[in-house]
Amino acid sequence: MSDAIDNRMRRAGDEITATLDALLAPAPGARGRVIEAMRYSALSGGKRLRPYLTLASAALFDVERQGALRAGAAVEMIHCYSLIHDDLPAMDDSDMRRGRPSVHKAFDEATAILAGDGLLTQAFEVLAHPDTAEDPAIRLELIAGLSVASGTAGMVGGQMIDIAAENEVLDLAAITELQKLKTGALIEFSCRAGAILGRADETSRLALTNYAVNIGLAFQIADDLLDVEGTKEQLGKPVGQDTDMDKATFVKLLGLEGARNKAGSLIEEACDGLAPFGPKAGDLMDVARFIVERRS
Repeated sequence: MSDAIDNRMRRAGDEITATLDALLAPAPGARGRVIEAMRYSALSGGKRLRPYLTLASAALFDVERQGALRAGAAVEMIHCYSLIHDDLPAMDDSDMRRGRPSVHKAFDEATAILAGDGLLTQAFEVLAHPDTAEDPAIRLELIAGLSVASGTAGMVGGQMIDIAAENEVLDLAAITELQKLKTGALIEFSCRAGAILGRADETSRLALTNYAVNIGLAFQIADDLLDVEGTKEQLGKPVGQDTDMDKATFVKLLGLEGARNKAGSLIEEACDGLAPFGPKAGDLMDVARFIVERRS
């Protein structure tokens, strides 16, 4: 199963990369530098987990491929913007990302900030275009959903809580809420985007939302485990930073075995919730299990 999902994700990732390559076309002159930095981040590979979830959820409702790819590319732009800003000296101060220098190291801090800003804003331009969906109401719903997921009620809010937590002691409930915003909100939108494109009913949307909440937490637990057990070569970035900074993580609160068990139970709950979709949900079930089996 692992090899099969790896291959499917790689093929889908290639499609997303090609879509991003076309959307982020190089430009001449001074502004070309910021686009070069945006491309450096967005075209550098990665798991493409979030756009894959959009493609897989869209497939449940037989959504046309171009629209799903564009929505997935918009999600990946938001994700890449967040990585650029996370790596800045004022945030996590990380010199490596995906096995090569972070954007602020490859370019400079000012260009990195602008590259993140550029990816953030262009994501909404992509969703607003008729090539993503002919129906303006669908485009508006996508824009509204991604705005919430990436803003203060989602990723940005979670990051702020994470920064504030450096001077606090978080319990399990608090760290769960933090990660639901910082990591889970964008994963949740990635799944709901396919349902929005497919005009799915509220029951189907709720099932996908519950699935996304569970895999989002499992993803973060897996990341916490990799930060302890992984290597710099496997992850393409420094390891052990959470421990060095004495951050509250699922591993710190639950222990290695407790964290592994929690992630496993979340994945099983996520897969059980996909039962109403039948065999069409096979991809989503496979990617859920991939989340806790991955080594990078």
